[in-house]
Amino acid sequence: MPEIVTAAMLVIGDEILSGRTKDKNIGHLADVMTAIGIDLKEVRIVPDEEDEIIAAVNAVRARYTYVFTTGGIGPTHDDITADSISKAFGVPCEYDARAYAMLEASYAARGIEYTEARKRMARMPRGADLIDNPVSVAPGFRIGNVHVMAGVPSIFQTMLDNVVPTLKAGTKMLSATVPCPFGEGLIGGPLGDIQKAHPDTIIGSYPKYGDGKFWTELVVRARSQEALDAARADVEAMVAGFASNPG
Repeated sequence: MPEIVTAAMLVIGDEILSGRTKDKNIGHLADVMTAIGIDLKEVRIVPDEEDEIIAAVNAVRARYTYVFTTGGIGPTHDDITADSISKAFGVPCEYDARAYAMLEASYAARGIEYTEARKRMARMPRGADLIDNPVSVAPGFRIGNVHVMAGVPSIFQTMLDNVVPTLKAGTKMLSATVPCPFGEGLIGGPLGDIQKAHPDTIIGSYPKYGDGKFWTELVVRARSQEALDAARADVEAMVAGFASNPG
């Protein structure tokens, strides 16, 4: 049987929900997860509110193999992700000695004061492992199956690069695209029957519009070539049948 590994993402921050900041991390994580055979099953955007973060973390960490969070680990008063996740796991949030020393050395080398606000970036749940940050030093962290990373896209991406080798990859999803010159209203019924006949596949229907007419892009996905080929053949036969008898 194919091994199915799942993931969820929590995007944390009022600035995302208000529209002031446009998220660029969801698509990147989805691309990376797909490439290594992990199914990104859910994305939630939550505000900078402790109770909301705790509830969301506890909900998704119990349901999926991995959880990835972005945002809320900076030096300001509204960066409450570390505190919230500590409470979700029932452990203290405290200075990590290695993170504290890394940040202290980095600021000293640049002649910058190591303020109390900057020290906040060394706080994390007791027992957490560090996620290295080669861009701006301040690390992310992992506790249980939850990976906590920065919201700045360039930093998030480098942190994720360091996380990926530690993940258990699943069986990669194969895909095939079948162009269909007909709209969903015509093919919807037969396509549903094909999906039922091929439960080991996922058949997606994506409506398109151009040159004054509707058409559909059909995408078949499966974890085995045999299942993919069988479902694709039925989809292609359906499209060909409508082409030969459009009425």
